[in-house]
Parts: sequence; C-alpha cells; structure tokens
Amino acid sequence: MAQDGQTQPKHDMFSALRVTSFRNLIAGRLVAQLGETMVSVGIGWELYERTGEAFALGLVGLVQVIPVILLSLPGGYVADRYNRRNITAYSQLVLVLCALALAAVSLTEGSLVILYGVLAVIGAARAFNNPAESALTPQIVPEELFYNAGTWDSMVWQTSAIVGPALAGLIIAVTGSATPIYFLNVLAGSVLIVTLLLLKLRPRTATMSHQEPPLQALRGGLRFVRHSEIVLAAITLDMFAVMLGGVTFLLPVFAKDILDVGATGLGIMRAAPSIGALSMAAFLARRPPLKRSGPILLWAVAGFGVATIIFGVSKFFPLSLAMLVALGALDMVSVIVRRTVLLVYIPDDMRGRVLAVNYTFIGASNELGGFESGVAAAILGTVGSVVFGGIGTLVVVGLVAKFAPHLRQLGEIAKKHPPKHEPPVIQAALHEQALEASD
Repeated sequence: MAQDGQTQPKHDMFSALRVTSFRNLIAGRLVAQLGETMVSVGIGWELYERTGEAFALGLVGLVQVIPVILLSLPGGYVADRYNRRNITAYSQLVLVLCALALAAVSLTEGSLVILYGVLAVIGAARAFNNPAESALTPQIVPEELFYNAGTWDSMVWQTSAIVGPALAGLIIAVTGSATPIYFLNVLAGSVLIVTLLLLKLRPRTATMSHQEPPLQALRGGLRFVRHSEIVLAAITLDMFAVMLGGVTFLLPVFAKDILDVGATGLGIMRAAPSIGALSMAAFLARRPPLKRSGPILLWAVAGFGVATIIFGVSKFFPLSLAMLVALGALDMVSVIVRRTVLLVYIPDDMRGRVLAVNYTFIGASNELGGFESGVAAAILGTVGSVVFGGIGTLVVVGLVAKFAPHLRQLGEIAKKHPPKHEPPVIQAALHEQALEASD
C-alpha cells in the first residue's frame, strides 16, 4: 500500500484511498456521518411521538442552523490559526457528549427545553468542526488527488444519507425507542476521534499571522471570496440551486395529492436523489478529472433546473422518479466540482475561513430553501412553486455564466495551485490583506 504523499496513477479510481491517512480519515467520517444521520431520524421520531406537533420538528432545524450561521466564521478563523486535527477532535468530543445527553433525555423523557439546548450545542460544535475537518484533506493528500478525494468524500456522505436513516428506522422498529441510536452515535463519534488522533498530517504550507486582529482576519476570508471570481461563482451556483430548485420539502404533497403514491411512494422518492448522487459519484470516481470543469458545472446546474421543472409538471410517477434521480446526479456533479475548486483555489492559511463562508451560505440556503418552497407553494400552488424554482435556477445559471467568464473557461482543476485563470485577482486579495495586517 502506498505511503502518505505518494502520487498515484491519474486514472486510478482508488488513488486518494491509497494514501493511508486519507483512507483512515474517510473511514472515520463514514462511521461518524452514519451516526449523525441516524440521530436526525431518531430525534424527529421521538419529538413527534412526544408532542404530535409538526412545529416541534421545525424547531430542530432552526435551533441548529442559528449557531452555524453565527459561529461558522469564528470557527474558520480558529481552523486557520490553530491545529485543525485537534480542533476537529475537540468538536467531535463535544458531539459525543451531546449524544450522551440526548440518550439521557430520551431514557428519562426529560425536558424538551434541554433537548433543544443540546441541539443548539450540536450546531455550535459543527460550526467549528466543519471548516477544520474539511481543511484536513489538503494536509493529507497531494494536490493532484484533490478531485479524487472530493469524489470519495461525496460518496461517503451520500452513502451515509441512504444507509443511516434506514438503519435508524430499523432500530426504532425493533426496539420501539430512539435511545439506542444515541448510544450508537457515541460509539461512532468515538471512532472518528481515535482516527483523528492517529492521522499523519503533512506540514501546513502557510500559517496565519498571529499579529492579525481576529475581526480583520474574518474580513480577509470574506474579501477573498468576493475577489475570487471562480470561488464566488461556484458557491453562488450551489447556494441558489439549493434554495430555488429544491423539491424535498414538497415531496409529501406530490406523493399524496399529485402522484397519488402514498407513503411507500414517498419513501422511494426521498431515496431517489441520493441514489442518483451516489451513482454519479461512483461514475466520476472511475474517470480522470474533468477537462472542462466550468462549462460542465454550468450545464449540470442548468440541467438541475430543467429536471426540477419537468418534475413539477409531471403526473406520471416513473417520470417524476427519473427526474429525482437526475436531480441527485446533476447536483453531485456540482458538489464535486465546487469541492475541488475550494480545495485547489484557496491558500492553506485561508482555507478554514473560506470554507466557513461556504458552509454558512450553503447551510442557510438549505433552511431558506424550505421557507421559499412553502411561501411559493402558498402563493403559486405546489406545482407552480417547483416550476418557479426551476426557472429561477436557470436564470441564476445565465447570470453566473455572463458575469463569471473565468468560470466558463475553467478547465481541469485537479492540479494547479494557485490556478492559472485568475492569479491577479487572488493575489490582489492576498496583497490587500497583507497590507492591512501590516498597518
């Protein structure tokens, strides 16, 4: 087996996995993410069992997204200034303790106020965990493997999104309780902590100046995103595609009132995007890095919008199902290209802060997407809401294509750092930051 840092053949599907530390990290992530997706199902089931109110379920997302929005940028600053492995391990330790607290509340049928408080702490821990953990990958694999590593990251997430809820449902069906799920999540988080402690990291290529004031450092991350045309365009495409083109929140309405397929059909529809995404990730992992990443990204998001429109107007279940599979597959193309862009285009000393900006906007867009779907459905009807979202996605693609010419010209992004397309823009942002730090 190859040692850390050794370059693998370009067309090797398993090239990133041949790096020992990345293989270990991805295994730990898979176990931890399985635990997290199981817990999300367990919390929803338990809350509805105890309250019988949909509003109680809505509060779950709210109490977790607020800490993420408020603390992600500070979390990115911490990830750039201190040891990322330790930050991730400490964050995971907090998540393990939160899982124990959820188990205690479940066993004793404790106060729901305490339960929501624990969920808020989970959101805060993830605000620090996400930028630091994502920034570990570039310290483990060489740059030519960033694309393959991002593909495997996406495959792991989609696998956990499919398997985790199914396992959680099985456990609840057998035991009649969500409590075992929380204890299993304690074990899952512990596995990732052990994995992190055993990682062998390459030295970071740069470190943030300790003389730079924290607020100025945070502005530096935002300034970098604003000045880096390709990074900003990639984040914008993903954010608005999620916010405008998402149909997940309205699937129950389609299953019951439009397609008339009931609960069984709803379950199949909920699984369809993940199946499409996982299939696309496996397909891309078998191929070399995309040669025309920018145009492919734009066409993928445009295809996402078209598939959304077709799903909205379809009354034929097989066609609707095919469009959901297509949505997942096209979204995976966008996710992999964006992740590779964020790995390659960001200097290591700014990686935590820029990734934090990405997580803030993408996380907010998920919640806003549900709100947008509900409001649009109330005004335009369910079908009108979905069609409106698909058209809005196409409009965003057109605007990004017009105002981000470097994205239209973007070729292979797996190797060069910094990339050829916009070094003057990136260097200007870095130079401006350096001047401010020296004032």
